[in-house]
Amino acid sequence: MVVSAAIAAAFAVTGCAPAGYNAADYGNAAEPASNTAASPGATADPAATSDPAAEADPDATAPPGSGTTAALSDDQVTNKLTGTAVKRMGEVVENEDGFVLYRFDGDANNPAKSNCNGDCAKVWEPALTNDGKPALKGVAASVVGTVTRADGTKQLTIKGWPVYHYIGDKEPGQWKGQNVSGKWFVIKPDGAKNLTCLPNISKPVAPPADDSGSDSADTGSSGSDYSY
Repeated sequence: MVVSAAIAAAFAVTGCAPAGYNAADYGNAAEPASNTAASPGATADPAATSDPAAEADPDATAPPGSGTTAALSDDQVTNKLTGTAVKRMGEVVENEDGFVLYRFDGDANNPAKSNCNGDCAKVWEPALTNDGKPALKGVAASVVGTVTRADGTKQLTIKGWPVYHYIGDKEPGQWKGQNVSGKWFVIKPDGAKNLTCLPNISKPVAPPADDSGSDSADTGSSGSDYSY
């Protein structure tokens, strides 16, 4: 029975991978994912997973258009949030280009706070906004808000959780950021973590190189020196 269960679990992980991916092809494609099955944050803590009653602190959600930072250009902001479904993962939220959004266990949602800054924000790009009013489809307006980041920009939140894009996702609908570092998870339209598929914990890709005359970064290389 134990052997059968182990075999079934192995097939479940492989079958869980997005179409065309290897089971280890998450985060750092050049290095196999660790053998750790799942992080504590990926287990069934109802409060951490589904947030059925969590509400963002109104004082932590910045009013649309407030602040003194310069307006961001159209290509810097997330203009649309779409609740949809993708194969093997199920419910996700995508931006206007079809890229899947994530939430971070290192953040907080009550009150809302983003703790991903510096190199972290180069790998996990915040879904920024000027007015806090993206077009919505399949995502309730009542769960969408904003939080002011450390640099003064405004980031979209879903049920208080700041949302991000992962630079390791190269095509719309990919979700290679799932369970990266055991802290990053696909976000559902209600703000909950989507735990339908939990590949082994993997490392994030490395942040892009600085624009100092060097070539652009190989985002498929190891991010092993980073904890985010």
